Amino acid sequence: MKHLLPTEAWAWLQAHTAQRSDQGLEPPLFVDVRMEIESLYVGRPPGVENIPWYEYPDLSPDAERFAAAVEKEAASRARPILLICRSGKRTLDAGAALETAGFTEVAHVVHGFEGDLDEGFHRSKLNGWRFEGLPWEQM
Repeated sequence: MKHLLPTEAWAWLQAHTAQRSDQGLEPPLFVDVRMEIESLYVGRPPGVENIPWYEYPDLSPDAERFAAAVEKEAASRARPILLICRSGKRTLDAGAALETAGFTEVAHVVHGFEGDLDEGFHRSKLNGWRFEGLPWEQM
């Protein structure tokens, strides 16, 4: 699994999209593994597909279910996958599950969408997708 800082992930996504377009291939699949409510109300990068690593009320990951859902959306285990979550931790487990399931090109966004907590327990003040000023939208 590739570990990409937010700005690296954005550049990787753009470069792979252009390269694959030139080859007549689908662009990378950008997957938000947060619960749907997090993705909608906290915000998310545009064009991201929400496929939760776990969902309320169970809050228990199911690696096989997750990999099957990503494969259904991707249509191929060879399609590049970029994962994002709140802080970059869930994506480590989700990415490992995809690699175990046979996905060949998996990357994740280090620090995720909101980033690490600061000394006042606030996010988006130290690092993360939103902190870096990358494109995002909110419901």
